[in-house]
Amino acid sequence: GPMIVESVMITRVVTVEMDDSLDEVRGIFQKSNFHHLLVSSDNQLMGVVTEKDLWKAVSPYVGTLSETERDLATLNKRVHQIMKRHHPTVTRETSIEEAAHLLLDEGISCLPVISDEEMIEGIVSWKDIFRALLQGSHS
Repeated sequence: GPMIVESVMITRVVTVEMDDSLDEVRGIFQKSNFHHLLVSSDNQLMGVVTEKDLWKAVSPYVGTLSETERDLATLNKRVHQIMKRHHPTVTRETSIEEAAHLLLDEGISCLPVISDEEMIEGIVSWKDIFRALLQGSHS
């Protein structure tokens, strides 16, 4: 049958909380090779924070010789101030094709996988889907 998201999604998801500081978020991005973090409250999906969102919100002078108190203060902003609240999502049963179309139409590079109750179950990236589509065409 058609391939579904469940077969390619990553279930080991890194989440952050609404009130986590951007300094904490930056630390997670630096330590992991993820480019998206899911924002959760009691394991319910509240939004998505991308590395791009972070760098837009944090002063470019942080960590340089010319950083000021004001630059450093940008690290005290909270996740809820920069996250994308209505990020498209899929479920385990969503077909790979449908997920691919969603990524293209929305101009995004990952999709949170959620249950019917909006509980976080995983994440799927464009790379996972691209790989699945390429392998699927060979079988």
